[in-house]
Amino acid sequence: MNGVYLITGGNLGNRTENLHQAAMQIAARVGPITAQSSLYETEAWGKEDTPAYLNQVLAVSTPLNAHQLMQACLQIESDMGRIRDQKWASRIIDIDILFYNDDIISLPDLQIPHPRIAERRFVLAPLCELAADEIHPVYRLSIRALWQGCKDPLAARIFL
Repeated sequence: MNGVYLITGGNLGNRTENLHQAAMQIAARVGPITAQSSLYETEAWGKEDTPAYLNQVLAVSTPLNAHQLMQACLQIESDMGRIRDQKWASRIIDIDILFYNDDIISLPDLQIPHPRIAERRFVLAPLCELAADEIHPVYRLSIRALWQGCKDPLAARIFL
């Protein structure tokens, strides 16, 4: 089994229910959720004129390889009504792969670890809740150190 960290998020509809539904779908299609962070609310990143987002990090154990995992996440998004029409647009659900074991994958269609983890408090805050002492395989720093050094001005606040 492979240990992965995923982040789910969205800013449309019933945000809490959408994250709950995404987690249920992940557990059914990807593998058991072994830990989950609190829900965090933050202002929209990249496009400030949109509603605030809720985000949650999930630790998951999966038999899927990295490409299969990405396809499963994209299918869950699609099944939940995600429409990809413009960058940073509001969305009902977004599922990103943060880490896949300690692997470093750099392909045109797949980047693991997620290339912008260190830039975003809405990722680092819930990830720090679950894995503060884990070492980022590229930066060779703990998640806590990345969170403490993050320059993102947008606060991530615990929602639930």
